[in-house]
Amino acid sequence: MESGALFFQTILVYTQIMNRYQEFIKEYKKLAKPKQAKSLQGFFKTGKGEYGEGDVFLGIKVPIQRATVKRYYDLSIKDVVKLLKSEIHEHRLSALFILVHKYQKGDKVLKKQIFDLYLKNTKLINNWDLVDLSAPNIVGDYLKHRSRKILYKLINSKNLWKRRIAILSTFAFIRNNDFKDALAMIKSILSDRHDLIHKAAGWMLREIGKRNLKLEENFLNMHHHKMPRIMLRYAIEKFSKTQQQGYLN
Repeated sequence: MESGALFFQTILVYTQIMNRYQEFIKEYKKLAKPKQAKSLQGFFKTGKGEYGEGDVFLGIKVPIQRATVKRYYDLSIKDVVKLLKSEIHEHRLSALFILVHKYQKGDKVLKKQIFDLYLKNTKLINNWDLVDLSAPNIVGDYLKHRSRKILYKLINSKNLWKRRIAILSTFAFIRNNDFKDALAMIKSILSDRHDLIHKAAGWMLREIGKRNLKLEENFLNMHHHKMPRIMLRYAIEKFSKTQQQGYLN
């Protein structure tokens, strides 16, 4: 009798877990805004030959996703990976919100599991917003006191998103006043052809400058003549108009 009750209780718990995933899918479907989706597909460059080619949007704004996904932090890692493998952008973004939350709340074992899972699935983290919210908070945080060789492998990848993951991961180091790897990687991609890499590098330089302006200025004085224009503009955004013109001219 007791074993029978335990069996049905186990089935009930399993069914509830399965239902949580389905609840998520249904709720996001209800939140979809077709007009907003069309706008987002243009904003995130999903056309043929563009960096986000083929990405599918429901049209759910990020603040709404952030508020909604909090109710699904209890999804299993297995279900989160299913969301990460979805063709729908909002599913992947929310999967990363959940992974960041689980990582921040997790013990050493779970942090390692999520870090490994992230690196195994970088091909699914394939737009700049997906990278930016997750790379510093998972990859960068995990590597703060560890070897960073993996980032140098990523920065030399032919894949745009792997290179952006490498650069954005250094944000975690920069927040900790650790600038060496960020500067080394930025120097290595001065000739990169993609503006999303230029913007990311300029952003990180600007963040370094907030903490150590002299260090940023020294880097700019040595390399500004080689830097893509948009990288330089991002890096000097907080400078005075006179300083900006000095570098731009």
